[in-house]
Amino acid sequence: MTRRPIPHAEPDPPSPTARAARPGAALRALEERLGHRFRDPALLARALTHGSRGEGEDNQRLEFLGDRVLGLVIAEALLEADPEAPEGLIAPRLNALVRRETCAAIAREIGLGEGLKLGRSEMLSGGRRKEALLADAMEAVVAALYLDGGLPVARAAVLRLWGPRIASAPRDARDAKTALQEWAQARGLPPPAYALLDREGPDHAPLFAIEARLATGETARATGSTKRAAEHEAAAALLQRLQP
Repeated sequence: MTRRPIPHAEPDPPSPTARAARPGAALRALEERLGHRFRDPALLARALTHGSRGEGEDNQRLEFLGDRVLGLVIAEALLEADPEAPEGLIAPRLNALVRRETCAAIAREIGLGEGLKLGRSEMLSGGRRKEALLADAMEAVVAALYLDGGLPVARAAVLRLWGPRIASAPRDARDAKTALQEWAQARGLPPPAYALLDREGPDHAPLFAIEARLATGETARATGSTKRAAEHEAAAALLQRLQP
């Protein structure tokens, strides 16, 4: 009697969930830059998912958590680096290191924009280069690191990525807007006012023109990629004019 060969069972195809959790080359490259191999790659994928995607969970909740984790790690590092510094000097340094512009700059350095999962509208409007999206995703990635490996993993990644900026943070890191306001208050003047003069450029690369004004009539103008950046530049220009 001829025996028929027993057919080999074909493995079941991976489920959509398993396929989503399986990291691709882009995520693996990002893991290398972060210095951490995720036990749950879906966490990293979610950290890169913008709300415009419109499917499943986005990175908003992770962004909320990552902002707090980042602040804790940076605050610890600043206190350790300068044990004698008063809170009044530490706080401005912290603000400078965790603000949107810094988070976006770190995101660009590690190529985070390449891995962002965006909806069609954001893709067409240059979302991978938008400062707000990059900053939010960077904070979400910090949260993903924390959830996947705990505070030691998140701390190690943050200190590696932010380390040069922490080391070079000026002792007096008050921003120009704060310094200009203090200058005005010391002379009994109301706070400076900031007026938007112009906005040009595409949505993903806008340029804002801002004028800083004092009640005494002194003004200075500057441009920046965000309103806040332009305000800081205008304040710095006005301070330079007031304090030759």
